[in-house]
Amino acid sequence: MDDNIAKDESAAEKTARHIEMLILEGSLSPGDHLLPERELAQRLDVSRPTLRQAIRLLEDRGLILSRDGSRSIAPLGTTITDPLMDLMAHSDVVDDYLEFRATTETMAAQLAARRANDVDRAQLKRCMERIDEAHERGSQQEEGDADVDLHIAVYEASHNLVVLHVMRALSGMLRRGVIENREKLFQRPETRDALRAQHRAIYEGVMAGDAEAAGQAAEAHIHYTQRALKEVNAAEARLGISLRRIGGGSVAASRRR
Repeated sequence: MDDNIAKDESAAEKTARHIEMLILEGSLSPGDHLLPERELAQRLDVSRPTLRQAIRLLEDRGLILSRDGSRSIAPLGTTITDPLMDLMAHSDVVDDYLEFRATTETMAAQLAARRANDVDRAQLKRCMERIDEAHERGSQQEEGDADVDLHIAVYEASHNLVVLHVMRALSGMLRRGVIENREKLFQRPETRDALRAQHRAIYEGVMAGDAEAAGQAAEAHIHYTQRALKEVNAAEARLGISLRRIGGGSVAASRRR
């Protein structure tokens, strides 16, 4: 093999591994667009042919998508999330999901309390401020988005790459679940303040470096959500039965009361 060809292949593989590591550590997220080719080659200090070869390697591995001259990080874990998204309507799957989250959130919060650096803490602070601001404005959508971002910031601060990528892969479900859950949970007047207080407890535990407090707060938050949803769903089911009784189940011709 020609030495120049081997050298080019080596440089391309090295460049591909560098980008791959950025994806692995979470510096590049699914959906992120890469810089234009000229700028990206300069930033990585490689030639444009080497960069193109590296991009092709990453495309073959399913890590980068190229469309209309633009390159972005491919969605990860879609084979996990898509079926679960469809099954979220079933209450037993919601319970399983929240059970999984209780374990994962507890571990992530404990690790974040031990491992978070100044950059992580600054990100957590921004998320908590957004929750507070949206809460005061009464913006349910914005508060829900900030809620999800706080949880993801905790995963990032845990510096556990498996936790980060599994939960990022499920972030669509998490984001949709938080919004839909809030619509139900906000039927209870006390819930909105309780959720913010729980997020603040997680935040303060991590910021203080108190792994035990952070873990307990994270677990308590998920268990509270699970209990409250069950109570709301049970109340809705009872109301549905009462309404059907009044209307004869919509199949009775007439009835006396």
